[in-house]
Amino acid sequence: MDARPLDDMDRRIMRTLQVSPTLSVADLSEAVGLSQSPCWRRLKRLETEGVIVRRAILFDPKKAGLSVSVLAHIRLRAHDEETLEALERDVCDHPEILECFSMSGESDYVVRVVAASIDDYERFLKKVLLHLPGVASVNSSFTLKSIKATTDLPI
Repeated sequence: MDARPLDDMDRRIMRTLQVSPTLSVADLSEAVGLSQSPCWRRLKRLETEGVIVRRAILFDPKKAGLSVSVLAHIRLRAHDEETLEALERDVCDHPEILECFSMSGESDYVVRVVAASIDDYERFLKKVLLHLPGVASVNSSFTLKSIKATTDLPI
């Protein structure tokens, strides 16, 4: 079954939840100007169709003791399906890796890693990243300052 296109009310619900993901259905329906039952049905449809993947609370990494943020550019030795799938499975097992992107260009993958210190990242690089399936090299770039960090989509 194909997902129904998003309408203005769906987008209003989505924008509201991006800012306040823990709203109750009653509070959400009031915020978007829809009665509770239709709001609940729309919310359930957005979840069922995979538009809403999950709800989250965001933490400040520095205040959580993770002041080092690294973009690690990974190049592989081989590009066969088995190696790619193994690497993609393995990165999901490490909570230090917040994001992983399959790339075009110089790098095969870019992962965003957080660590408490540069020493902690170095240990993670030596013990984990360099041992991921098929890794030939890792080029690490340390972020100096976060200018913009959002999970809000422009909906």
